[in-house]
Amino acid sequence: MGTPLWNRKHLLGMADMSREEIQSILDAAASLREVNRREIKKVPTLRGKTIINLFFENSTRTRTSFELAGKRMSADVINMSAASSSVKKGETLIDTLATLQAMNPDVVVIRHPDSGAQELLARHLDASLVNAGDGRHEHPTQALLDLLTIHDHLPLLERDSFEGLVVAVCGDSLHSRVARSIALALRTMGGEVRFIGPPGLIPPKAEEAFGTRVFHSMEEGLKGAHVVMMLRLQLERMNVGFIPSVREYFAFWGLTRARLACAEPGAFVMHPGPINRGVEISSEVADDKERSVILEQVANGLAVRMAVLYRLCGMGGGR
Repeated sequence: MGTPLWNRKHLLGMADMSREEIQSILDAAASLREVNRREIKKVPTLRGKTIINLFFENSTRTRTSFELAGKRMSADVINMSAASSSVKKGETLIDTLATLQAMNPDVVVIRHPDSGAQELLARHLDASLVNAGDGRHEHPTQALLDLLTIHDHLPLLERDSFEGLVVAVCGDSLHSRVARSIALALRTMGGEVRFIGPPGLIPPKAEEAFGTRVFHSMEEGLKGAHVVMMLRLQLERMNVGFIPSVREYFAFWGLTRARLACAEPGAFVMHPGPINRGVEISSEVADDKERSVILEQVANGLAVRMAVLYRLCGMGGGR
């Protein structure tokens, strides 16, 4: 896998990651995918390393893939949730991290409902910290696995790089940390991102903040798009009515086969999950084996998280 530039102690977000650092992760992930295809899916790469997964929000894909990523590389992996931690007994987050630090882990993977929590915690940790999602702020490993998935399909789009690639991110980008991370990542890699959705579900000043174009019509926004990324409605983060009803939302903003036809021929569909069928995407599109790469995203998530742990543990980098 070579020794590309990697001097980063933490992975907190995509905003300050260089093109070279991103490419370093994609290259490592592409190599590590081979491990997941073997009959015996284990290598001794991180033997003797300790990884703690600490999740203050529910998660299936991210938490499971980080756990499996560490175990596939022979690390000692400890999983914790807020429900089983002393935070429920009144302990502060900083005190919890101090307790974990006393265990001398090499990497701590954290998901937290408050935006910026990981950036604060990184100042108090000797171990490397991975942001597995913080509020509405960022979800960097999701953006990296999305980039890897897109990169796999560039030849089908008759392209050899991200330069000029048009990715339409559709739906609730206001509450989506995934939308922010992929917009920042693609801007770094030379792609164009469009946010498509009702005005109330688009981040304020998205053009300036994330370098995106904004559309309030699915049909208009999808014209010329090579990739269509659908986002779920994050109802748990909404404290007011952002949409009239789910039925009306699907009528105007749901991805159907007819709307997908507005995009470039061969455009493929992505979704970070979980999918809400009949809300932001039809089953016909979600299950289309020729156009949907949603399950490939899940598989690539494991490889990318293996690559992130590999780099942060000082393997194949300059730290």
